[in-house]
Amino acid sequence: MIIKNKTIVADDWTVLRLKEQDTAESAIVVPGKVIVPLKVWQAQRETLQQRKDIGVWLASDECPEDLKDDVHRFTVIAVDFSKFSDGRGYSIAYNLRARFGYKGELRAIGDVLRDQLFYMQRVGFDAFAPRPDRKIEDAIKGLSDFSEVYQTSFDPALPLFQRTQRKGNSTAGTFNE
Repeated sequence: MIIKNKTIVADDWTVLRLKEQDTAESAIVVPGKVIVPLKVWQAQRETLQQRKDIGVWLASDECPEDLKDDVHRFTVIAVDFSKFSDGRGYSIAYNLRARFGYKGELRAIGDVLRDQLFYMQRVGFDAFAPRPDRKIEDAIKGLSDFSEVYQTSFDPALPLFQRTQRKGNSTAGTFNE
């Protein structure tokens, strides 16, 4: 089960994780919906690009720029959080959405905890695979921890002070009515 678009749904994708003895070139990508590591996509691109059921995942130390010419090919791109304290995945997600225009499912995988979900959705994630040792019913509540945000991000594009109507001091330069 995963959280997708603020709903708990069955996950019909498999995440391919390489074992120590595997290489990107030798990894076997089984039939069906598979999210492969970026390195596997790069090594087997000629073969994998023929399939419509391939997604890709990036580790936190990989660059979204490596996918900029291919983002349109994927219905799902995942970002792996190897540990909850590594925030680089937030930047990857934001860049995929804002800089490279990715419109498909953007999924957080790995060490994903309830406390992170609200902030993850702010940078563009719309699907979450919480850690298996946590209750997904508790995790989904993290998406609505706060009712308002002050700063901009992928959502919303305007800061709070520009989203509110208020009367101002006319001597301060502008007057909002």
